[in-house]
Amino acid sequence: MQYKSQFFLTLKIIIVCFILFVVCGGGFLLWQHYYPVKAYAPWQYKVIHKNITKASALYKDKQGNLMVAEELNNSQGRIIKIAVDGTRTTLFDKLNKPDGISAFQGGIVFSQEGGIYPVTLLKHYQTTNLFIGTNVQGLTPYGQYLYAVEDRGVNSRILRYDASTGDVTIVREKLNEAETLAICPNGNKYYNEKKIHQIKQLTADGKDPIILDYKKTREPSILQCDENGLWISEDSTHRARLLLLTSDGKLQTILSHLRAPQQLLKITEDTYYLAEGGRNRVLKLKKLSK
Repeated sequence: MQYKSQFFLTLKIIIVCFILFVVCGGGFLLWQHYYPVKAYAPWQYKVIHKNITKASALYKDKQGNLMVAEELNNSQGRIIKIAVDGTRTTLFDKLNKPDGISAFQGGIVFSQEGGIYPVTLLKHYQTTNLFIGTNVQGLTPYGQYLYAVEDRGVNSRILRYDASTGDVTIVREKLNEAETLAICPNGNKYYNEKKIHQIKQLTADGKDPIILDYKKTREPSILQCDENGLWISEDSTHRARLLLLTSDGKLQTILSHLRAPQQLLKITEDTYYLAEGGRNRVLKLKKLSK
């Protein structure tokens, strides 16, 4: 009888521990999923557009219209235009993970990350295919050049398209899940390798020093650079951050508890839009006056 009592007592303890494990684990997952985004002073944010499925690339034209890519595959992707009054219009549909919307050569360009597709230029209401790429995600204009990053896993590449000749040059190859290239006002260029949690500087000698690694950032994805510094979106499903690496080398957390943040779009010196793909929305980020 004593052994039998001990057996049932042990069984009860195991069952209680299992229940606690499930409850605590489920609670942690719910906390990760629903915990609100946190902004760090002197920044604040608010939601400006909802119900944009897997919002990724952003672009704002001179009339104030906002272009947003819905990064869906299987020909379900779209680029929509949100007018100043909130009216939504589909500009392009039946796309495969549209991304990389940017101004270029008097028009706008966009890419498709979901396979082998052209990088397309929209100008004067007409579209022109500039060149073919594989899983092209980030597009960064620089004068007559357009840098395009192919997210091809361990075979990712950085390409440079020359609008004056139509030539495409491979700038870097065999990168590990590269997605974007950012060019700063002083001409410095930076790119990410998301899989190995690194951000590197693109240098003329090809040495490309590591600027940030896994100790400072996890799954760095979309980069942007301006007079405030180098912005980094961490493309994680839970607890992702928007970081800012200032010119004096300080790394600041601007937003935390994001879900799969994508492109950051500068509106003014102290105002930005951020696509939060994991929550299907666009945030407005503003720096408060001290």
